[in-house]
Amino acid sequence: MKKFVMAALGGTLAGVIATTQIAGPLLAQEAAKSSNVYEQLDLFGDIFERIRAQYVEEVEPSDLIEAAINGMLTSLDPHSSYLSPDDAAAMRVQTRGEFGGLGIEVTQEEGFVKVVSPIDGTPADEAGIEAGDFITHVDGESVLGLNLDEAVELMRGPVGSEILITVVREGESEPFDVSIIRDTIKLTAVRTRTEGDTVVLRVTTFNDQTYDNMKSGLAEQIEAAGGLDNINGIVVDLRNNPGGLLNQAIMVSDAFLEEGEIVSTRGRDPADGDRFNAKPGDLAEGKPIVVLINGGSASASEIVAGALQDHRRAIVVGTKSFGKGSVQTVMPLRSDGAMRLTTARYYTPSGRSIQALGVSPDIVVQQPRAKPATEEEESAVPRPLRSEADLRGSLNNDSLSEDEVRQIEEDRARADAAAALREEDYQLAYAIDILKGLSALGPKD
Repeated sequence: MKKFVMAALGGTLAGVIATTQIAGPLLAQEAAKSSNVYEQLDLFGDIFERIRAQYVEEVEPSDLIEAAINGMLTSLDPHSSYLSPDDAAAMRVQTRGEFGGLGIEVTQEEGFVKVVSPIDGTPADEAGIEAGDFITHVDGESVLGLNLDEAVELMRGPVGSEILITVVREGESEPFDVSIIRDTIKLTAVRTRTEGDTVVLRVTTFNDQTYDNMKSGLAEQIEAAGGLDNINGIVVDLRNNPGGLLNQAIMVSDAFLEEGEIVSTRGRDPADGDRFNAKPGDLAEGKPIVVLINGGSASASEIVAGALQDHRRAIVVGTKSFGKGSVQTVMPLRSDGAMRLTTARYYTPSGRSIQALGVSPDIVVQQPRAKPATEEEESAVPRPLRSEADLRGSLNNDSLSEDEVRQIEEDRARADAAAALREEDYQLAYAIDILKGLSALGPKD
């Protein structure tokens, strides 16, 4: 027994000695790190004072501090930044759906400003700016070397004023200039319409209005169609939607899911992660859904597309999305400023991180580029093809009633409208064709 006790004591003592031997260097390392940080802060203070005292021109100390803070944040990733009081106020207005500007969502890549997406119906959209365009100059001034906020500040200006931006576009051999007139951007978060028997929900952004706009718009279209039985499905068009509020993406996804995970977020500390689940209730009552995405679909758009895809609730059509799978938290600071900091990555229900990869569509469908018509094409009037009915003295079809003939003519008119839509928007027409096919294969009463 004495030997056992001694052995136990020996083990305890050895453990204490070992712990002391390991903890000593660790504490020394931490002390050295702290000392190094304080030395660097002292260095920052020295540089700040020398700039303030010796720079060739007088500078505002507050501007230096803001620049230093912003530099620290923007060095982390393209989405973290400092928001001055004016910028923070502008962001709060933007999430409510109205602001001044060009109407483009931008990020930074290789020192240049890259267009994530133009917003429907805005000056940038009407001027032909496309997702993936690079902006290299603003009014002749290069944006190379500027951080994103500085580049955006160059593009701001009074409503009604003109701006000239230089654009580099894939497929174009030379940069070209685009003139845009700044305007007040009033976002309609969701536009709804019916194409044939399909309801189209065009979701342009995720702001405070998105879910309510979508729910009311869908209800109006269903009522106009005479009920859900007369609808063959829904297209959720997320193309060129740069994202927005996480809670709105969750609500839009939940609108079409009965149960299960919608999205999860994971930060540096596993305990800080969140998981968001769907509640019972499907606004579409099981009707098939096609989601349209492209390279301008980012962030909240990718949450919706990924959730509906993973739950096999929708077929995703189009091209690969942007790939912004990170979550930014806006933290208020003193003096009414704010800090936008990347705090987590988000994951789709199957555990996929979309960061830098994007959502891959189930069916890849490219949108053909519009080709400028030649003078010959514009002047040429297509000659309608002649049919049996056009021949003089042709026999009437006496096997059909007037109602049946009218139904055939209505079906033909819908087919002609679908053909016209393919010329106008091939991807949307493809999505609608999918729903037509699913409806044709569905059970008959």
